[in-house]
Amino acid sequence: MAQPSLEQRIQTLREQGVHTVMATFTDLHGVPKGKLLPLEGLPDAVAVGAGFAGPSIWGTGLPRMGARSEYFGRVVPESLRPLPWLPGVAHAVCDGFAGGEPLETCSRQLLQRQLARLRERGWTLHVGIEPEFFLLRRGNDGRWGVADGEDRLDKPSYDLQAIVRNHGFLDDMRRHLTALGFELQQMDHEDATGQYEINYRFDEALAAADRYQLFKLTAHAVAQAHGSTFSCMPKPLAGAPGSGLHFHLSLTDAQGAAVMADPAGALGLSLAGHQFAAGLLHHADALAALCAPTVNSYKRLASSASASGTTWSPVWKTVGDNNRTCLVRTVAGRIEWRLPDPSCNVYAALAATLAAGMDGIDRGLSPEPPCDEDLYQRQASGQAMPPRLPRDLHDALAALRSDAILCDDVGAAFCEQFWLLKRAEWDAYAQQVSDWELRRYADAS
Repeated sequence: MAQPSLEQRIQTLREQGVHTVMATFTDLHGVPKGKLLPLEGLPDAVAVGAGFAGPSIWGTGLPRMGARSEYFGRVVPESLRPLPWLPGVAHAVCDGFAGGEPLETCSRQLLQRQLARLRERGWTLHVGIEPEFFLLRRGNDGRWGVADGEDRLDKPSYDLQAIVRNHGFLDDMRRHLTALGFELQQMDHEDATGQYEINYRFDEALAAADRYQLFKLTAHAVAQAHGSTFSCMPKPLAGAPGSGLHFHLSLTDAQGAAVMADPAGALGLSLAGHQFAAGLLHHADALAALCAPTVNSYKRLASSASASGTTWSPVWKTVGDNNRTCLVRTVAGRIEWRLPDPSCNVYAALAATLAAGMDGIDRGLSPEPPCDEDLYQRQASGQAMPPRLPRDLHDALAALRSDAILCDDVGAAFCEQFWLLKRAEWDAYAQQVSDWELRRYADAS
């Protein structure tokens, strides 16, 4: 089916009452940024791009002067859609350019390069993203806490009373996401107080990443309207489970046949599926930096107890059939990659995940032996454990720095900017003195 021309898109938007375009891009930290443009300026924004000062954006690596000091976000026409929660405004996704060329440090360009390599084989990556998040509120004392003061159950999973109390937020999310073209599947209260998950249908990888960024914009707006904050912080509550951003991954060939699934194979995977999983585990330490990119991420990835009695933290580098204690879970012929959390840059995390998996296929990495036990029970019994992920962001960054294959495949320029910014983040954290330290050491000797 022929795509409508840009002029036809503009006319349709006018008929829908749109007068302004929100041109958005994603910075290195995964945060949507952008500006508002009059609808009349859309042709220039598509052809040349909306202009931004390059050094004012995290992670571009652009200079303060010269032809490449400007970041141009070129609007992707197919992404235009009216925002139901911001009347008169249409949302648009942008690709980053500088000096007339695709910007190497633009994470969306990063993912597109990986997908172009995949298309050379005639393959397509499909991704289902599972957003978990917290609804928080800052108290009069300046401290953050759960927005719903009545959400206090020891085991709050699937708490219907909390869902009823927060139905206004959830139903606004339903209305707005449906209007934006999301095919919703379910909403539930997760394992921590104040924690929710909203699931929607999978998509081709780039569209899935774009959709998740639009999900975040929508959730921020709806939560604010209800007096709370939509939080992508992986673990805001000590002693409770954190939030993941699990990727459900499947590959199809040019005929639409599954590449990684084999109902007769071990774990329901084909040889290519096992090799893809082996690539993920082989590069897992470096992937941790990109998929779990904050200091707080490693509070989620600690093998700790949970007040709810359950923790889904994927600490150990293993693969298992429907085993949520493994880093790689196989289910119905799909691979669930459980490392990412919602603080990640979803484009970069997907690009790196695909690069690692394809490296496993290209090099024919040996499949890992399946794990068929509860690893948390194994740990409690005192048995030897499989290799684990890095314990903190410092070690994850070191692993990324030393993984030349992954950095080259993902993009050396992006990885360098990422390492510089995240190393500074770690250094800033390392200089902080926490309340825990003061309680433990202030009068200890």
